Amino acid sequence: MAIEVTAGAVVYRWNNGELQYLLLESTNKGNFWGFPKGHVEVNETLEATAHREIKEETSLDLPIDTSFHVYTEYDLPNGNRKQMTLYTAALSEPEGLDLQAAEIKDAGWFNYDAARQRLTYSNLKELLDKVHAHLVNQQS
Repeated sequence: MAIEVTAGAVVYRWNNGELQYLLLESTNKGNFWGFPKGHVEVNETLEATAHREIKEETSLDLPIDTSFHVYTEYDLPNGNRKQMTLYTAALSEPEGLDLQAAEIKDAGWFNYDAARQRLTYSNLKELLDKVHAHLVNQQS
């Protein structure tokens, strides 16, 4: 069994006092909704992968907050095991998105409840729960 290591980030912003999350709809693998992420390249750190993937998929050049992360691993239909680490990345100034057409079909900003409903997989919903609790706790 091969192990696929991926990294990305839960990109968020505060909009009129409301915490919102950026979700991307993939053009492959069943058009699922998730977070910006991708495979770690040779000699690349998880943080560098997260930064690169956000920039490639959305054109946003955001700093990665490595002080907090969430992690999951699961088996893929091809028999491989996927290990995924997600950091957080804050969008502080409004910026437009330029989506990577080859991989990303659509994108949107969603509040917590709408984001949780939109996410395709339960493991991503669980990761969002942890990130949301962390971000809300930071604000109090």
